[in-house]
Amino acid sequence: MNFLKIGLTFFLITLTLHTYALDRTQIADSAYNVTPLLIGQSAPNSKLQTVDGDPVSLKALTMQKPTVLIFYRGGWCPYCNRQLAGLKDIEGQLDELGYQILAISPETPAQLQAQKLQTKFSVRLLADPDLEAISGFGIGFYVEDEKRTTYKSKWDINLTSDKKTGSAVLPAPAVFILDTQGKVKFSYVNPDIKIRISPELLYQAAKLSL
Repeated sequence: MNFLKIGLTFFLITLTLHTYALDRTQIADSAYNVTPLLIGQSAPNSKLQTVDGDPVSLKALTMQKPTVLIFYRGGWCPYCNRQLAGLKDIEGQLDELGYQILAISPETPAQLQAQKLQTKFSVRLLADPDLEAISGFGIGFYVEDEKRTTYKSKWDINLTSDKKTGSAVLPAPAVFILDTQGKVKFSYVNPDIKIRISPELLYQAAKLSL
């Protein structure tokens, strides 16, 4: 019995150490192998850019208000656009709760400009062309070269490259709720690009995260 207890304790300690030993900044080989930040962990102070190309730190932004943080693939993605458009239904409610909404993509500020003109609500679009936030939150994954070529040849989409490897990277679609200390209060990450959290569920999660 004692050996069983010792073995179980060792297993739990090993599992805990493995969890904390994960290097979440590593880009995964697929969307199904990403290792996103967990509830209670701290968001990285990533350097981002506004749609006008001005530098801004994620920490400086999230210190101002509790934040609904959305990672999306880009303005070319119909599922992402549908998700952002759906936020119109709850933006007033989120504002009443004191939240701001930030949406981060790997696109450049120039690429975000066109989408800025189409956005008629309070979501603030941010560029992460250096992949600091995407890798820091543990949701980045490499896109196969064949698929990258298809994006370019079929739809003229230029995916952002990892500077270390030259390979294209996309974020697994994700939503995080952060408090003003940068702590993760809620997260939703789904490797299936077609499945996004509903506005109603997101609102309830934001309400419970205060």
